[in-house]
Amino acid sequence: METNHITLSEDEKASLYLLDQAMGFTVQAALRVATELNVADALIDTPKTSRELASQLAVDQDLLHRVMRTLVSRNIFTVSNDGHFALNSVAQCLRSDARDSLRAAVIMLTDDTFWLPLGKLTGTVRGDPVFKQLFGMSFYEYWSRENIPASENDFHAGMSSMSSVENKFLVRNYHFPENATVVDIAGGLGGLLLSVLRANPTLKGILFDQPQILPRNRLGELGDDSRWETCAGSFFESCPTADFYLLKYITMDWPDELASRILRSCRNAMHPDSTLLIMEPVIPEGHDWDSAREIDLLLMGSFDGGKARTEEELRALLATADLKLNRIINTGCYVSIVEAVPS
Repeated sequence: METNHITLSEDEKASLYLLDQAMGFTVQAALRVATELNVADALIDTPKTSRELASQLAVDQDLLHRVMRTLVSRNIFTVSNDGHFALNSVAQCLRSDARDSLRAAVIMLTDDTFWLPLGKLTGTVRGDPVFKQLFGMSFYEYWSRENIPASENDFHAGMSSMSSVENKFLVRNYHFPENATVVDIAGGLGGLLLSVLRANPTLKGILFDQPQILPRNRLGELGDDSRWETCAGSFFESCPTADFYLLKYITMDWPDELASRILRSCRNAMHPDSTLLIMEPVIPEGHDWDSAREIDLLLMGSFDGGKARTEEELRALLATADLKLNRIINTGCYVSIVEAVPS
């Protein structure tokens, strides 16, 4: 291709930039294709051409090549001058056998339960219950169904995958006193609590969640069943008594009224010296790009009234449950630790 030196006006640059942003969802679509096809696994042993990959994965060579070249342009996979695609540090995270594989997280984040509501975000902004219109029920009702077909992606597995990376940042940025009891509220498969217990050998933990979730927990990986227990229940009704309360990705999923009820349930169970830790994105001041803003739009689309909150919004929310914000800890990733105590 002939290369010409072209000078663009500011208006032309602005127009092209806007069009590029409008097509950004194509990258996520390509990422989902590579993840569903297990392309990263196919490249573990050796780089491969698109022909070799297509033969191994039983897909169309030209179509796969077009997907892969898009991902390479975004620093997901690499390609050599002779056309061999290979893993880079980013693509390594897509391997299903990676210790902290993000494969399930990518599948979850690009699932129809997030993807489709975002396509109708205008309806949400207008006040329409878009998720319920699309799926006939709320997000959590959808993922709480019994006997979900194996062909469907698993929200809880996706959250566990995503947390495998996030939990490292959280655990190393908070100091727990010795011999304390920690309860993980709606802790899913227990990945966060497992990380906390591993890093703090004198702590004991309680995994609190719905009865259909608890049997799948990972706490047996700790190797010491005397340090943990499970407790079934609803955080809208009551919570176990403990020294520390972990609420990761909980209050942000609910509108203020229901989030306040959850916090009140915790507050009612807390003793005077208990501490509550909200672990979720906090919307920063200013208007610079931040992952918290993207997560906020995911919540807007799929959760009825869910939102990522600012510091002041969190302070006001905590006050409705007789709690006060003590400090916000920057962990180095998009999940902050909001420390609250009884007021």
